[in-house]
Amino acid sequence: MRLGVLDIGSNTVHLLVADVRPGGRPLAATSQRTVLRLMRYLGPDGEITDEGVAALVSAVSEARRVAAAENVHELLATATSAVREAANGTEVIARIEEALGQPLQVLGGETEARYTFLAVRRWFGWSAGQILLFDIGGGSLELAAGGDELPDVAESVPLGAGRMTVQFLPDDPPGADAIDALRAHAAGVLAPVAERFSAQPRPDHVVGSSKAIRSLAKLAGYPVPGWSGIERMVLPRKELKAWIPRLARIPADTRQELPGITADRTFQIVAGAVVLHQAMKAMDVEELEVSPWALREGVLLRYIESLSWNAPGA
Repeated sequence: MRLGVLDIGSNTVHLLVADVRPGGRPLAATSQRTVLRLMRYLGPDGEITDEGVAALVSAVSEARRVAAAENVHELLATATSAVREAANGTEVIARIEEALGQPLQVLGGETEARYTFLAVRRWFGWSAGQILLFDIGGGSLELAAGGDELPDVAESVPLGAGRMTVQFLPDDPPGADAIDALRAHAAGVLAPVAERFSAQPRPDHVVGSSKAIRSLAKLAGYPVPGWSGIERMVLPRKELKAWIPRLARIPADTRQELPGITADRTFQIVAGAVVLHQAMKAMDVEELEVSPWALREGVLLRYIESLSWNAPGA
C-alpha cells in the first residue's frame, strides 16, 4: 500500500510518500517540501494573515496533486503548532480541509512528542534502553523520555526556532544583546520542564530528531560508525555553544554556505541553536545523537501498526 503523510508545520509543508505493509518498515518513495515560515505571516492578534493562508492553501493543494500523481492510496494529513495556536485556527483549518478534500488531524504538542518518540524508538530499537528526545520545530520544542515505545513523560513548550526568531532575533544578523535575551527566556521556560524530567532515569541515549538539529549536527557535530555500518551524527553541547556567536555574526543570506545549513533554515538556525543549547544545558546533556526518523515516520508507523493488528490472521 502506498501512503502519504502531509506534515503542515510552522516552517514547511512536507509530504512524505512511502510504501508500507503490515509488520514492515516504511520505504520512502517521494519527499516534497514547500518552505512557508508561517511565523512571518502572523498578525498583531496572533492570526495567520490572508497572505499566509493563501500560501498555505497553495502548498497544501500542490501536495495533494503530488500525492495523486504518486498514486497514494491514503493521505494522512496533520498540522502542528502554527495552525493549532493561530487565533483564527478554526478558519484556517477549514480552508486547509477544503483544499485537501478531507479532514485534517491537528496534533497537540504532547501528541506530537509521542509520535516522534515512537519513530525514534523504532529507529534505535529496544536495546537502546532509556531515551531522552529533543525535537525543535518552527513553533515549538518537544521533549520526551522513557524506556518503552511511548514516553513516560512528554512536553511541548513554545520555543520553536521560527517563533523565537520573530520574537527575539528579528534583526539580521542579530546582536549579542538579543542572543542573551533569547538565552535567558529559554532558560526560564525550560527550568520547570527540566525539574519534571529529573525524576526520569538517566538516559542511555539522548536523541535529536528535527531538521534543525540535523543541520546543526552537520555544522558542529561529527559522524561515528553506527549499527549495520550506518553512519550516525553526534552533536556535542560544547561545539554547539562555540558556533552560536559565529552563526549570529553571519547574515542569513550567506549562512547557507556553511555545512548543513540549507536555504530554508538560514533565518531561524541561530534561534534553533540557542534553544537547543539551553535545552541540553537544562537537562545536563553533553551530547546528542541524531535520528533520521521523526514525526512523519511516527505517524506512518502508528498507521502501519493499526494495519498489522487488523490484518487477516492477526
